[in-house]
Amino acid sequence: MGLGEFERIDRYFRPLARGTAGALGLADDAALLDPGEGRDLVVTTDAMVETIHYLPDEDPARVAKKLLRSNLSDLAAKGAAPLAYTLTLALPAQPDESWIERFVEGLAADQALYGIGLLGGDSVRTPGMAVLSVTAFGTVPQGAMLRRSGARPGDDLYVSGTLGDAALGLRAILGQLPGLTPDVAGALAQRHRVPEPRMALGRALLGLAHAAMDVSDGLPGDLPHLCDASGVAAEVDLARLPLSDAARAAIALDPSLQEIAWAGGEDYELLLSAPASARAAIEAAANEAATPIARIGRIMAGQGIRLLDPLGRPVESLTGWRHF
Repeated sequence: MGLGEFERIDRYFRPLARGTAGALGLADDAALLDPGEGRDLVVTTDAMVETIHYLPDEDPARVAKKLLRSNLSDLAAKGAAPLAYTLTLALPAQPDESWIERFVEGLAADQALYGIGLLGGDSVRTPGMAVLSVTAFGTVPQGAMLRRSGARPGDDLYVSGTLGDAALGLRAILGQLPGLTPDVAGALAQRHRVPEPRMALGRALLGLAHAAMDVSDGLPGDLPHLCDASGVAAEVDLARLPLSDAARAAIALDPSLQEIAWAGGEDYELLLSAPASARAAIEAAANEAATPIARIGRIMAGQGIRLLDPLGRPVESLTGWRHF
């Protein structure tokens, strides 16, 4: 069996980052550079592959928004304000110009919405599926960036918004959830196609949260990275995971979808730890950002994560998305 994604990073790419200021040992969602003037520069990169992250017949404007917003979500998890981005496109030999036009329309709309601009990039030809990549830059007050590595035993564990909608939405798009009303199916599909990066909440959490990251590979896939970076363990009460009305409607029709809702990826919500003494301040920050937040568990001394079902029993089978 070949190396997994993170094992490959450990073996081959982490040594290349050794001694590089701001690389953080490739153990975080972003790099951290110091541009001076009391601000730190935050850098993050994410890519999308046709048929893996979006379907070939998807509206290119929505593809563009998902690409940019997945990167903005990483900036949000650092508490950063968007600054600029670069774009790399690996496209088939003769890309459809109308596809490019719609793609650019989506980027332009989100540039205006989030206050971010294009710095440059690259475009290359590929004989296979399209590959799209953005590198996004943001700024935070000097020394204030939220990292994965700050969680401490005794912290509360929180997640923003709702989980599972995107994974259920993909199944709705593929026609795998019969019985849903058009409104419910549409709401789930929208969450898969166009995520909502929690920019305001991320900035409101500066100085309150000990650690943060976004949930892109599912809670069981992402939480271990926060715990490993912080040298702690975590316990999650799955009954506390926030679900949307649309997700609950789908689960009511098919209870087996519950695990997909718990573990599905591409939610792009914020996962964070904060001291119990900050509960009122965390709630106030969420209200200020107009973003729901749920306390789902706790950080403990030790290693690993423990997931408890609604009856308090350990759940061993849940895993998040892995590319390899």
